Amino acid sequence: MKKRIGLLYGGKSAEHEVSLSTACAVTGALNFEEYEVYPIFITLDGEWRQGKRLVKPASTIEELQFGDDAIILENNITNFLIDDNGKAVQFDVIFPLLHGTNGEDGTVQGLLEVLNLPYVGNGVLASSAGMDKVIMKQLFEIAGLPQVPYTYFIRSEWANEQQAILARCEQKLTWPMFVKPANLGSSVGISKASNREELTKAIEVALQYDRKIVVEQGIVAREIELGVLGNDFPEVSVPGEIKPVTEFYDYDSKYKDGSTALIIPAELSTDVVANLTDYAKRAFKILDGSGLVRADFFVTANNEIYINEVNTMPGFTPVSMYPLLWQHTNVSYPELINRLIELAIERYEEKQQLHYKKD
Repeated sequence: MKKRIGLLYGGKSAEHEVSLSTACAVTGALNFEEYEVYPIFITLDGEWRQGKRLVKPASTIEELQFGDDAIILENNITNFLIDDNGKAVQFDVIFPLLHGTNGEDGTVQGLLEVLNLPYVGNGVLASSAGMDKVIMKQLFEIAGLPQVPYTYFIRSEWANEQQAILARCEQKLTWPMFVKPANLGSSVGISKASNREELTKAIEVALQYDRKIVVEQGIVAREIELGVLGNDFPEVSVPGEIKPVTEFYDYDSKYKDGSTALIIPAELSTDVVANLTDYAKRAFKILDGSGLVRADFFVTANNEIYINEVNTMPGFTPVSMYPLLWQHTNVSYPELINRLIELAIERYEEKQQLHYKKD
């Protein structure tokens, strides 16, 4: 019997387009002989729209953006649990392909938990902690993972203490610095600053996307990424190296121009790979991860390793690192999708064994 899969994508997020590209790619990897695939599109305005059941992969992202002929779900959280005939349908698993805020940050995961639905990927805690770079860094510190120096602040502090914050950055960090929205991914809103004027402008840009800002020490290092796959006993892929032609790995380099070179496997010593693998597992476990994570690191010329961040729902586009890492670890794209669905059901079944009342 076919499993019923709900693909959830789009979203009220600056990474809306990334999510659409990911959803399009995933439809190409699903075996329609094994799965009934129901697309659920969330517009940029937060409107939920359900299209007709997919019987073949989507050829363009436009096919996945439903217009007036779609079922408009009117913010009723149970309305998306219906089939083409308007009858109730029980999904075997929901596959959230949402990136950034209102999707990768634990909000949708919380909704799916309340609805008691199995879903692919990380739970509420791992998703929310993995989205907030400050909380993530604090957890990494607890886990004993090495990181570059950083500082952070919120919008109201910037409004009232701008000069003090700039002075703190200059006192704690050295140029160049990288300014990031704390709760966004895909390099959206990130800028490099080499002096105080650039730092001020970079902070103003980042504040357009989030109320919390992280300023990190820039270092000269290679950018290395690893894929983590599993639940309680995670596996780690071979490492891959990112070599952007731009000054840093920005949004266009990741998703549009295809100019970035991805070297898989990365040329690293056995000891460095062993340490990276250990750090990736420790990062996954301190977040209580499940399903998948991409762990990103810096490796210096002296083989010093610093964890940069983890991504709890990495992209699955044709130029995305996560599926490429697993392809080079002998896990094909379709097999990877199947594994993630199996892991989601495994975690759901484990949770169903919990007691919610006293005997």
